Amino acid sequence: MKRTLITLALSLSVAGPAMADLALATAKSCMACHAMDKKVVGPSYKEVAAKYAGQKDAVDKLAGKIMKGGGGVWGPVPMPANAQVNEADAKKLAAWVLSVK
Repeated sequence: MKRTLITLALSLSVAGPAMADLALATAKSCMACHAMDKKVVGPSYKEVAAKYAGQKDAVDKLAGKIMKGGGGVWGPVPMPANAQVNEADAKKLAAWVLSVK
């Protein structure tokens, strides 16, 4: 029983932040245009993570695009600005997107 509780606690501590950031992405309407592993209107989070992997400034770059929008990187459809996302949440979302495998 003790081993099961420890395993459960460890799995929740690992899954907790990922689920919280998925919840944030859903709350901020990111999931309306993006999905984990397939293109919707914009690229999948896996594609974004792969494209920006290893770039030191990737979190700041993506956070800026989340807040201010952008275009021309993934095709003709621009990403609109997300005025409802503050800088702290944008950085949290960007870090989460970059962690998607």
